[in-house]
Amino acid sequence: MSFRHSVYIVASPRPRVGKTLLSRVLIDYHKHEGRVACAFDLGQGQGQAENRLQQFAPDDTVIAEIGSVQGQMALFDQLVSEEGGSKIVDVGADSFQAFFDIAYRIGFAEEARKREIAPVILFMISSDKAAGDAYRTLRARFPSAALTPVHNEMLGPTQHRDRFPTAARGGAILRLPALAPGLRKFVETPPFSFADDRLANARNIPLDAHIELQRWLRKAYIELRELDLRVLLGELQSSLRL
Repeated sequence: MSFRHSVYIVASPRPRVGKTLLSRVLIDYHKHEGRVACAFDLGQGQGQAENRLQQFAPDDTVIAEIGSVQGQMALFDQLVSEEGGSKIVDVGADSFQAFFDIAYRIGFAEEARKREIAPVILFMISSDKAAGDAYRTLRARFPSAALTPVHNEMLGPTQHRDRFPTAARGGAILRLPALAPGLRKFVETPPFSFADDRLANARNIPLDAHIELQRWLRKAYIELRELDLRVLLGELQSSLRL
């Protein structure tokens, strides 16, 4: 089967593990590759601590909600639409359970694949029991999705990687490189785009920090390119077995 594009669901039952940072990098990675991408921010509420993805990438992000049937239909209809290129969904911790309950109930992953859209779940791993339990549940519920554990290196070494076995379609663990403390003050104030030089220049980033940021971004893009290849290979292997 040949897939037109993918839906990347960035999720974890824990807050502050790097979901929004990864979602931002995904948006800019697709731009860098010359692709069309649309993001959906599933944070809760309208405060400064919520809807962070939309604050960072207002031109590319839609605020979504699943508290009503209308909101659920609007979101999932867009995710399985063949228009609009690749989709990125930043699932806030408060929305984690509800989002995947709905996705399971409506057969989202299977419907996406019927429409030649590859469903990819990027699960931010952490050492707590709730994360391990949630990962196992997703693995059982969504066997047709490319379930991929993501290690945010800012959280420390991956001493618990054995609790998050990779799925056949997702392949190896994806690593989100740690941002140096000197870079974080520049990139953690919205709006900021890694791909938009105008926003980066507006921060007056010193040359040495700019070089370090580009080095970090190259590492992140390499990880995402390898993920694309693993997903493609997994889909090819799956189609050969049919």
